[in-house]
Amino acid sequence: MLTMRPLCLEEAEAAYDCMQDLPNENGFGNGGYGLSYEEFVNGFIPHCERYARGVDLKPGHVPQSYYILFEDDRAVGVFKFRPRLNDMLRNGAGHIGYGIRRDSRGRGLAKAGLALLLETAGHLIEEDEAYLAVKKTNPASLRVMLANGAYIHHEDEEEYYTRIPLKR
Repeated sequence: MLTMRPLCLEEAEAAYDCMQDLPNENGFGNGGYGLSYEEFVNGFIPHCERYARGVDLKPGHVPQSYYILFEDDRAVGVFKFRPRLNDMLRNGAGHIGYGIRRDSRGRGLAKAGLALLLETAGHLIEEDEAYLAVKKTNPASLRVMLANGAYIHHEDEEEYYTRIPLKR
């Protein structure tokens, strides 16, 4: 059974295991990748919790929450969620970024996870559409977005910028 849960200390071990199998790639930045478990628990998770509340934001940043996709008790994906955008995000990464651990790819988990995240947190998005971006070199992720109702809003040399109309 798939569930989407916020990153938290109580499930740190599962989240850590997942994040160590999810390198920075295809435009997805994983701040937990490569950290020791102590750094993850004592630094990364508290930092993420503050950022989700809008505390200690760097200039030009907006609140961001980490959600972990679980298949039963195993963490299989990481989703970053921003309920509001600034100009940089509006013309770039958008509301949602995601990655699925390498050993769990190709099974429809990103598609199901994106649907779960939109169901869980989509109502928090201030715009009428969820903004996402995907590298043109990552057609699998584009298919995930399109399968969740996205359309290509525009593109540049490197990326497609998609929009998913939100059900209110």
